[in-house]
Amino acid sequence: MSASSFAAGRDSLAGRLTRTLIVWVGGVWLLCVFAVVWYVDREINHNFDNELVEVSHRMFAMAVQELEKLQHPGQEPPREPLIAPKQLFSEDAVIYQIVDLHEHVMLRSAEAPADTFDVPLAAGFANNPTWRIYTVRHPTLGLFFQVADPLDERRHALNRTLFGLIIPLGAVLPLLALVLRNVARTELRVLQDLAGEIEKRSGADLSPIALPGGLPKELRTVGDHVNRLLERLSHSLDVERALAANAAHELRTPLAAARLRLQTALEHDLQRNDVQAALDALRTLSHRAEKLLQLSRAESGASLARTQVDLVQLAGTVAQEFWQDPQNAERLMLKVPDSVVPLALGDVDALAIALRNLVENALRYGGGRVVIEVMSPCTLAVRDTGHGVTPAQLETLRERHVRHSSDRAGYGLGISIVGTIVEKHGAKLELSSPPVSAAHGFEARIVLRPA
Repeated sequence: MSASSFAAGRDSLAGRLTRTLIVWVGGVWLLCVFAVVWYVDREINHNFDNELVEVSHRMFAMAVQELEKLQHPGQEPPREPLIAPKQLFSEDAVIYQIVDLHEHVMLRSAEAPADTFDVPLAAGFANNPTWRIYTVRHPTLGLFFQVADPLDERRHALNRTLFGLIIPLGAVLPLLALVLRNVARTELRVLQDLAGEIEKRSGADLSPIALPGGLPKELRTVGDHVNRLLERLSHSLDVERALAANAAHELRTPLAAARLRLQTALEHDLQRNDVQAALDALRTLSHRAEKLLQLSRAESGASLARTQVDLVQLAGTVAQEFWQDPQNAERLMLKVPDSVVPLALGDVDALAIALRNLVENALRYGGGRVVIEVMSPCTLAVRDTGHGVTPAQLETLRERHVRHSSDRAGYGLGISIVGTIVEKHGAKLELSSPPVSAAHGFEARIVLRPA
């Protein structure tokens, strides 16, 4: 294995998860082992102490009888303790002694070392560096009986328990690490499949990723978010491609016309008519570029706000822009409700662009008078009294680059921009020709959601 692949394995999620699980499982196991050792140590001492108590109660009378056998009647108590006969099983011999009230040792077992009972004479348990001693007083005689148990036996029992738990742990940890590693890799395989699906996506392929089966809830949520992100990226790229296609379609003819007019003007020493024609072509080019930018902004849905929009104020602002032209001031009328002010939910700038396009189309192609009407609950209507359009033309008005006028500026993008803005607002665009209760003309309505 190379150093790079080893480092990649260490940095992988499966590797990190395996190491974390091993550390925590091992740590918890060790804590449990120490808790068990503490409990076992307490139980061992308790059992050994109970055994000392039982032995002392059982052997006290026997030791007193042995003392009476070894001590002759009327004889002075010996200065040196009497030694009891050796016990049958010396390796399991009980270490004991009998002491009088003056702390004079009367009798000692043959197996007892001289300094075994080097503790204060008092009933109960006492310890010295190597022995645990239990002392009990005879109920009628002035004698104490002491039994000793080596502390080494207790330590050996505790060590056997400790090693019996830790050694299997040390042997099982490598196996546990292998099992955890395989489990982590198996459970995270769906994550690798998900990563592989994401890796396949590029600018040429932004289709939704296929979510592998068996994904946990968290990864399925990630996959859904990635798919929504891909959908937004795909939409943004579509808008960009559409802008490029629309620009190529809409700007080619005005640019060629402007170049031809200017070339003709140069060849004829800047004739006024040719210069004016070139300016008209450039004006058309500027108009279409503005429409393309409006369409691109509408399709992308960029920065569309969701605020309260006063439709009366919006319609008045748009009408005021057109009234600055004296010709439009005579043709354009504004009609608003007398009492209730309709408040819609949307983006005021985008709705102004939509309304401006409808008014512009009506003034340019409708003929006759044009009315901007604000209606309750939340409707903007633009109506003209011109010839209108045929039912077949009405079906194609929403399509881009389709014009129903000899003027090449036409309906090509205006209605398409309005339709896109209305769609982004979750509203409706209603087109009719002729309008209701009219013999001729054309009407466009934007029906918005109330705020």
